[in-house]
Amino acid sequence: MTQAVTISNINKRFGALQALKEINFSIDQNMYFGLIGPNGAGKSTLINIMSGLSHATSGFIEIMGYNVRSNWRKARQSLGVVPQELIYDSFFTVREMLRLQSGYFGYGTENYPWIDELIETLDLTDKTHENLHRLSGGMKRRVLIAQALVHKPEVIVLDEPTAGVDVGLRKVLWHFTQKLHKEGSTILLTTHYLEEAESLCQKIAILDKGHLVALDRTRALLEHYPYKLLNLTYKGHTFDIPGSIKSLIVDAREGKLTLKLHRIKDSIGAVLAAIHSCGIHIVDMQTIEPRLEDVFRDFTENNHV
Repeated sequence: MTQAVTISNINKRFGALQALKEINFSIDQNMYFGLIGPNGAGKSTLINIMSGLSHATSGFIEIMGYNVRSNWRKARQSLGVVPQELIYDSFFTVREMLRLQSGYFGYGTENYPWIDELIETLDLTDKTHENLHRLSGGMKRRVLIAQALVHKPEVIVLDEPTAGVDVGLRKVLWHFTQKLHKEGSTILLTTHYLEEAESLCQKIAILDKGHLVALDRTRALLEHYPYKLLNLTYKGHTFDIPGSIKSLIVDAREGKLTLKLHRIKDSIGAVLAAIHSCGIHIVDMQTIEPRLEDVFRDFTENNHV
């Protein structure tokens, strides 16, 4: 499959600090890709190198086959970035800003219908003649998205797009990005809301301390995590439970237990039998499969590179 983004042997150093260390991965065309990691992991540094705001110390990045340094015009034309910060020019109205942004990429009046479509889709119709400094934070975020898409890029980078926005706007943004993805766009998402990455992204890379510590399909990453939870509702007293079972308990409340079981080492049947032998009557049980948050903690909390 053709690659929309190629990241090859990227290193980035700021003085004595090496922010990125031998980063290698690629993103296929028309993929919804997640890039996650703790604060300071190197996500924003990598995006800045992709967008030309910073240069790698070594290595290269290509967007749709165009090197971001040697063929930066073509690379930039292929890329749209929605930044984390609310960056805007308060002297222009919404429509003026979008038309100006369109002009930066060589488009004229022929692109106005697309601008109008973006305004309508992002529910900015009532704000088109408003100066940007008068808009709410949520509306400014919508304008930033429209700016990133005004030149119809094939690759879209969403850097923490829902940070600080309300639930309603979050749903609007995800519905819109899913629509773009279905229409063929390649999307790279960074977010601290891991449930968003889990539900939206087909493949995920995890950065930590400048290293790429995990890269796989989302489902494969979830299957990597070796534990699952077992919730039990019971009648009886738990003080006679064997120590081997007590060591599995991660939460205990009146009439309820939560146990953390290893997929291979711990048999649910054996655990239930041991609990039942103590005179405890189980009235309900539920298994909970791992979430991306569990996998994320496993890779980052145990990363000592």
